Amino acid sequence: MKVLLTNDDGVHAAGLAALVTAFSAAADVVVVAPDRERSAIAHALTLHHPLRAARISDNVYSVDGTPTDCVNLGIHSLLTFKPDLVVSGINRGSNLGDDVTYSGTVAAAMEATLMGIPAIAVSLVTRSEGDNYAAAATFTLRLAQTVHEKGLPQDTFLNVNVPDLPEAQLLPPLVTTQGRRSYEGTIVDKVDPRGRNYYWIGTADLSFQDIPGSDYHAISRGHISVTPLHFDLTNYASLDHLKGWELR
Repeated sequence: MKVLLTNDDGVHAAGLAALVTAFSAAADVVVVAPDRERSAIAHALTLHHPLRAARISDNVYSVDGTPTDCVNLGIHSLLTFKPDLVVSGINRGSNLGDDVTYSGTVAAAMEATLMGIPAIAVSLVTRSEGDNYAAAATFTLRLAQTVHEKGLPQDTFLNVNVPDLPEAQLLPPLVTTQGRRSYEGTIVDKVDPRGRNYYWIGTADLSFQDIPGSDYHAISRGHISVTPLHFDLTNYASLDHLKGWELR
C-alpha cells in the first residue's frame, strides 16, 4: 500500500507517531499533518492566505493549515504518488455521534473521499493523554489492509473509535451507526477583570445517548466501533413531506 497519514492533533502527536510505526512495516508512508493542534476545525479549507509546508524528515511534512489543507496539499503537490489510502489520526479523544461534524480528524478522511481515495478516521477514546495508541494503530493497520483488499462502497469512509485499552482487553470490532449527543449546559459565561463578558464553548462534560447499535453503545462496552459515513446530508425520508409544502 501507499498511504498518506494525517491528523488534527499536530505533526508531533503521539497518535500519529503510533500510526507511522505500525504502517511503516507494511506500507509506503508519507505524513502530511498540521504544524500545531487543529482540533474541532471541521472541514475548513484555507483560502485567504498561502500555505507553507516544511519538510521535517524523509516523507514527513508539516503544514501551517488545517487537516483538510494537508490532504489537499499532500495529494496535489507534496506526494510523488496517488495514495491507495488516507488514514487520519489517531485522534486523542473520541469522535462519536454528532461530534463528527466538528472533527478535523473526520474531515481529513472526508476530503480524501471527495477525491476518490479510500479513507479511515481513527480516534482513541480517552480523556487523558492516552495509553494505548499502539493497540489502536495495530487494529487500524489490519482494517486498512482489508479496505485495500476489498475496497469501500462509493462515497463512503470509515470512522473508527477505539477504547483506551490494551489490545488483549479490546472486544471484537462492531460495525455501528452514528450516535447522538445529549446537549446541555455547554457555554460558560463569565466576566473578565475589566468587566467584559467572555464565553467558553464546550467545557461541560456532555453525554451520549445509549442507542443500541450506535458508536457510543459499542465503545461504552469495550468494543471497537467502525462506522461507515458519507457526505450526502440529504434527508431523503423528508423529501415527499417537503414537496407537499406550497413553496413560493
